[in-house]
Amino acid sequence: MGRNAPDINDDIDARELTTRLAGRPVVLVGMMGAGKTTVGRRLAGRMGVRFVDSDVEIETAAGMSIPDIFASHGESEFRAGEARVISRLLRDHQGIIATGGGAFINPETRASIKELAVSVWIKADFDVLFARVSKRPSRPLLQTPNPRATLQDLIDKRYPTYALADITIASRDVPHDVVVTEILAALSHYLDDQGA
Repeated sequence: MGRNAPDINDDIDARELTTRLAGRPVVLVGMMGAGKTTVGRRLAGRMGVRFVDSDVEIETAAGMSIPDIFASHGESEFRAGEARVISRLLRDHQGIIATGGGAFINPETRASIKELAVSVWIKADFDVLFARVSKRPSRPLLQTPNPRATLQDLIDKRYPTYALADITIASRDVPHDVVVTEILAALSHYLDDQGA
């Protein structure tokens, strides 16, 4: 199970963590609306590395938006393309990777992330997630008659798998930089435990 956020230490040398990672990317996992993209960009800035969002990379590779991929090809084809893109990013990218909500659920993708990266679950409770995703009607998995029930079902199914991430950080209504600092502190402790 993943390590939880330790006490915050604002003195963490974020760029020194980049050196200690020795080329391994940091992969952010969690539900849609948890803040992976926003936090990921800020984390990359603090660490002095590149940020990529796997959903953007998937859209670029497919030449269409994720909702269009779902509509034209279905979820299974989307997941296959997602696995290919994340596999490439794990090989070619040494910074921060934000993944889509279902990526870490795929056993092969999860195994690759575990082998080649450090995974961070950005965990948010239902109310935080629903408030955030309600503002973005383009979420294909929530295009149902009862999006609240659908989101709760996704949480129930996915959270046990997300808990396999190396590190767990709570996403809540605080400034994003607070979450970034918590990730940096947890990453430092994780690397200490790994002898890196």
